[in-house]
Amino acid sequence: KKYGGPIYVRHEIVHNKYVVEDLKKKGAVFIDEISEISDFTRPVIFSAHGVPKSVPKEAADLKLNYFDATCPLVSKIHREVEHLEKLKIPIILIGHKDHPEVIGTMGQIESSIYLVEDEKDLEKLPFSSDEKIAFVTQTTLSVDDTKSVIDAIKKRFNHVIEPRKNDICYATTNRQDAVKKIAIKCD
Repeated sequence: KKYGGPIYVRHEIVHNKYVVEDLKKKGAVFIDEISEISDFTRPVIFSAHGVPKSVPKEAADLKLNYFDATCPLVSKIHREVEHLEKLKIPIILIGHKDHPEVIGTMGQIESSIYLVEDEKDLEKLPFSSDEKIAFVTQTTLSVDDTKSVIDAIKKRFNHVIEPRKNDICYATTNRQDAVKKIAIKCD
């Protein structure tokens, strides 16, 4: 209401349907692309999942008032891939194709990032086992599923650079741990 009209939100900014529905009731308009904006005087919020570097540039070129709500953990991964690109180290991104966070991360650098969704995807990578490679992960993945892919990467490649700290979001990890604890009480 402060802005006197709709606020455009690029992708869902939270994974909470109640919050999203409440924002919609208050007039927020959810979009996938900047080109969907009909009123350039309205502010735009970028998703917590992050966006490719081209999106803020496009918003700035259109003189849009925008707010970047990228999660700090996602921004950390963006900085990691930028650093790895400067070092000219091939980057593997463990994540889900077409997820907004994966699209945003892959759009941070000019070099290729190799997306791996599961262990089978490792067979498609164009690297020898002796080549130095690095990996990062989407922050919202299953800890267990990611561990098996990471283990397979370490088994296949001799020189692996990994994040100093696990990239999976602590809130995601906490939810997964809570489900595991309650699951043993279920029939």
